[in-house]
Parts: sequence; C-alpha cells; structure tokens
Amino acid sequence: MGVESRRIQLYNLLGDLPPRSQPISSRKVGEEGNTHYIIESWIFDFNGVDPVPAYFVRPRNKKGPFPTIIFNHSHGGNYQLGKDELIQGNTYLQEPSYAQELTNMGYAVFSIDAWGFGSRSERTESELFKEMLWSGQVLWGMMVYDSLRAIDYVTSRSDVDESRLGTMGISMGSAMSWWLAALDTRLNVCVDICGLVDFHTLIEERRLDRHGIYFYVPNLLKHFTTSEINALIAPRPHLSLAGSHDPLVPTKGLDKIDEQMKEVYLQAGKPEAWKLFRYNIGHAETAEMRFEVKGFLEKWL
Repeated sequence: MGVESRRIQLYNLLGDLPPRSQPISSRKVGEEGNTHYIIESWIFDFNGVDPVPAYFVRPRNKKGPFPTIIFNHSHGGNYQLGKDELIQGNTYLQEPSYAQELTNMGYAVFSIDAWGFGSRSERTESELFKEMLWSGQVLWGMMVYDSLRAIDYVTSRSDVDESRLGTMGISMGSAMSWWLAALDTRLNVCVDICGLVDFHTLIEERRLDRHGIYFYVPNLLKHFTTSEINALIAPRPHLSLAGSHDPLVPTKGLDKIDEQMKEVYLQAGKPEAWKLFRYNIGHAETAEMRFEVKGFLEKWL
C-alpha cells in the first residue's frame, strides 16, 4: 500500500467525521496587542457541532505573509487552560511563552481550544468520549479533525505563507503534532515535545493509564504502530524532544521509534531531517530543548 493510501487508512480509523469539504464560518471577536505581538481572538464553525475558539497571534510591526505555526496545547489535567497555554505558558514549559518566543522569531501562530478544554470545557473528557463512541465517533478523531480544519483556515489567510507551515506542542500537543503532520502534507515541519509514545511499549510496561482516554483510537493497533504513523511525515523535518525520566514516554519505546525513524529518513534521502534528543528530566521542557526547537525551526522553516 502506498504512502497516500496509508494516510487515508489512518484518517479513516478516526471514526465518523464531518466532511472536510464543508465551509468554514468564522467570527472575529477581538484584537489586542502588547510590545511583542497582536492577538486576534476568533470563533470558528469547523465541525458543525461545537464552536471552536482560537487565537491567531502575529508579530507586531511586521508585515506578512508570515511563516506560521499550528500550536497544539497540552492536557495536564488543566481543562480550563486550553489555547491560553500559548499566551500564558505552563508549569512544564520554559519562559517566555511560545506566543512571545515564536513571534519574536517572525512566525505567526494559530491555536485552538481542543474538545473539552478552555471555552469548550463544559463537558468532561469522559462524557465526550462516551457520547461520541455511541455515535460511531472517536474523541481523538474529532480533535484531529478540528486541527486539520485549522490548517484549512490559516492557509486561506493572505498574511500566512502557506509554503512555510509547521506544527508543534508538548504532551497531548506533541501527539497532535505528529498525527497532524502524518495526515497533512501542507505542514513542512513537525516539532514534538514529551509526547512521542510507542503504543506497544505502553502496553508491555502497563502504562496505559498514564494517558487520558482521549488518546485511544479503536482498531489502531491492527493497522499502525507509532513508528508507522510517524513514517508518514518523512522526508519532512521532524524534531522530537523527550525526558529520559518521563513516565508517560517509556525509554524503550523511544529507542524503538528512533531506530526505525533513522532508517525511514535514510531511505528517503534525508537522514538529517529526523532528530530525537533526550534530556535528564521528566515530563517537562528544558532550556536546552527550547534552544533546539528554535534552531530547528530557523533551519527548516
């Protein structure tokens, strides 16, 4: 089966999703700025069911089109935070916030509240998962769908350079980043922090409960390993950063993925485009990680 067929197969595992062709409606609800950037606040109808609040953050006193990052927020049990992680940061992220860091580098950034987070946190993760399951839907699938529509939106903006798109995030945002990059070739660069998890190692080491119920997709392991999903990103540049003492991301699984991705990128003729670095820490971004993120984006985007 070819790469595009595998990409379609992966997408089809995500449950009954709305049509990708349905129009996106939007409403801008505000704009404010500081010394570093301008924040646009938006409400989107991506899925026909649940409004999606979002931020588009652009550099102050600069003109586009901007290279643009889809920033995927983390979980951390902090359902109220959502996309505000981009602006406020988080306990396991370095300072400054990625809104300030990325706009200072000349990037625009787009981030949405995932299902169950931020302004969408009225219903619990468990409630959403159960209701969707009854309807033939998958919570992770609906999350991924909204994020794919986010790419559709940013590529429609005249101040976005659609030839220079990347995606990044930590923890749940990390997983969203490599799923998105695997499914959508419009993303030129993928950066994941503390979230590249080998599914089979989670089972072997009995760490499934380290991850929320959102993470689990029916029938996935019949068709894909983690490495096989990430292979769909190649030969596009992919930086993965991990903590050697992270209980959510077993080291044995990282070893397996790293070995397989090195071979995939070698066969694709781009061995330098795959990087996995590990640090003597748990589930958190270090200053060294932040340095690698900035360098990788500057090199490839």
